Amino acid sequence: TKQDAVSIPGILVSDAPRFPHRAFMMDIARNFQGKKEILKVIDMISFYKLNVLHLHLNDDEGWRIEIPGLPELTEVGSKRGHTITERENLIPSYGSGPTVNANSGSGFLTRADYLEILKYATQRHVEVIPEFETPGHARAAIKSMNARYDKLLKAGDKVGAEQYLLRDLADASVYRSIQGWNDNVINPALPSVYKFIEKLTDEMLAVYKEAGAPLNTIHFGGDEVPAGVWEKSPAVANLLKSDASVTSVDELWNYYFKNVNRILKARNLYLSGWEEIGLKKALVNGQKQMVLDTRFAGENFHANVWNNLSPNEDLAYKLANAGYKVILTNVTNLYIDLSYNKNFEEPGQYWGGYVDIDKPFRFNPYKLEQPTNKEALTEKGKLNIVGLQAPLWSEIITTEGQLEYLMLPKLLGLAERSWAPTPDWANITDAKKA
Repeated sequence: TKQDAVSIPGILVSDAPRFPHRAFMMDIARNFQGKKEILKVIDMISFYKLNVLHLHLNDDEGWRIEIPGLPELTEVGSKRGHTITERENLIPSYGSGPTVNANSGSGFLTRADYLEILKYATQRHVEVIPEFETPGHARAAIKSMNARYDKLLKAGDKVGAEQYLLRDLADASVYRSIQGWNDNVINPALPSVYKFIEKLTDEMLAVYKEAGAPLNTIHFGGDEVPAGVWEKSPAVANLLKSDASVTSVDELWNYYFKNVNRILKARNLYLSGWEEIGLKKALVNGQKQMVLDTRFAGENFHANVWNNLSPNEDLAYKLANAGYKVILTNVTNLYIDLSYNKNFEEPGQYWGGYVDIDKPFRFNPYKLEQPTNKEALTEKGKLNIVGLQAPLWSEIITTEGQLEYLMLPKLLGLAERSWAPTPDWANITDAKKA
């Protein structure tokens, strides 16, 4: 009846995200999480209006996705357990123990799994960005291709054996990565390396097309390549003689990503990577350091910048001001695999501090906490801050429960800061009012 009618006034809701890239990164390489948990994560992040799931698919300790035509990647690289030669599986890591397939140290996504994940994510307006960590952090891929080389060479197929080889067999370089590996870096002087990159890229394009899912970029890593790599490689020595654009071993960094970028651009994709894709080695006060490299600044490179620890508090702003697209991934506020606090029984890492519920909420993308003598964000640079990302690395995460405990409710702060406008408190300069 008219007497019981309820009148609701008309309103216009105007709402839009602050950043186009609102991401959660899930590391399934160190310890594996399967399709079921990934689908659950997609539900969680889409509920809070995050629109990107960055999947870290390989690392030194595991390769986690099936690539048609390269079965060794999963036959060898997806398994950890007791081994002498690493021709059947990788050695144990992170307490995975001697038995293969006994726990989260082993496992991979089949192509059918990944296809289902892509369809599920697309229905929920989540873009899945695949990451293949190169040239460092690539031990699982290297060992897998070593096994392929041995198998095909034994069968008399030398050409096939060398087709996707990732290391110079005669390389006598001595190095040690920050995680302690001395055999985890791909050799960029080998043409077979770029055949491998092309293979990965084309297989990703095929599965995304079949799923009807968008693929605009592939993340090719780029972080933590140790000093000493490639210095005693005959393949590198030959490249230095034959290619005038490569004047030193340090220039191989630029050479590698120039070639990877060429492969991606030919397929209408842009390159994503960690912050080092915008840096180079140079002598500073007689010591080699990573400094800004502007050569790729106009190439639409998207850099995840995690290092805002001293003295790199302004690194993200330097890259953005120079022209790189930057996804703020600051360790001090957004690394949600860090422990909530100092309590001995709290799970999580602590090398970069502690990230509790408040740290992501307190994050101010356009005014990072940094000393006054650091580079400020320019108006041009501000336009290059394209989003925020919270990574969850899995070195010590072996169960779904551990993952979700560290993920939520921390992720709510990231969702708020990446969607909502700058909060009023962030513009207060008067300490008394603050």
